[in-house]
Amino acid sequence: MNEAQFEFEGLPVTYYHLGRGRPLLLIHGSGPGASSIGNWRRVLEPLAEHFEVYAMDLIGFGKSGRKPAPPYFDYALWARQSAAMLSRMPGNEVGVLGHSISGSLALTLAAREPRVAAVMTTGTMGAPFTPADTTRRCWTCPTTREELVAALSGLIHDTSVIDEAYLAAREPVVFAPGYAEYFNSMFAGDAAQYVQAAVLASETLAKIHCPVLLLHGREDTAFPPSSSIEIAAKLKHADLALLTDCSHSVAFERTDVFLSLARQFFDGALPREGA
Repeated sequence: MNEAQFEFEGLPVTYYHLGRGRPLLLIHGSGPGASSIGNWRRVLEPLAEHFEVYAMDLIGFGKSGRKPAPPYFDYALWARQSAAMLSRMPGNEVGVLGHSISGSLALTLAAREPRVAAVMTTGTMGAPFTPADTTRRCWTCPTTREELVAALSGLIHDTSVIDEAYLAAREPVVFAPGYAEYFNSMFAGDAAQYVQAAVLASETLAKIHCPVLLLHGREDTAFPPSSSIEIAAKLKHADLALLTDCSHSVAFERTDVFLSLARQFFDGALPREGA
């Protein structure tokens, strides 16, 4: 797996590149310690056996740079950043996989960019819902391992998934100097404003003509499945799967199902070389 950077609006963007084949862009969520490695660690290499994978850290997360001044929550910036990453990827047709807030970003990208040929989302935002305690805990930076485990437990149905490897992928981000202050400022105030910022307008959804696959855990209380259900109902070409014994972290909680559906979906939606 190759780690690389490019400059975007004066800030460094880190991304990971691995595999060969039809291109996929992976974009992570916004929870404590979220990053490409934190969200996609279990599925990066299996996906790279079939596709050319680009996994990007959003500004303010992972190894990408931080904004020098607020607002640090910046949906429009992340949407532009996603388009900038897409412009650096090969191929006339690209698949996009977005988790949580980045499910909304992936669908926004599909509405704007003709090269997006297929979108898969997990636990996506994009429709209105009332934030729960688990939502607010997800958007408060932990200061100890115990607080990190408590926050992650609100996003995972079977908490045995939260093992040493899972924590090791997130702790360097969560406990980096100054990160707690930055993260808490990013999500300061009423959590409902951040839910609303990711809501997709009907006009945006009407511009999405590519196939879409939405996966959502039935036990997701922080970002409820009603979001995926509502979005799927408004899209022309959308399949929806609600997964049992699963909360918000689909790629970790139901890895085999995630990989099976991702391969089948993108195999059908993205043309093979020479086809």
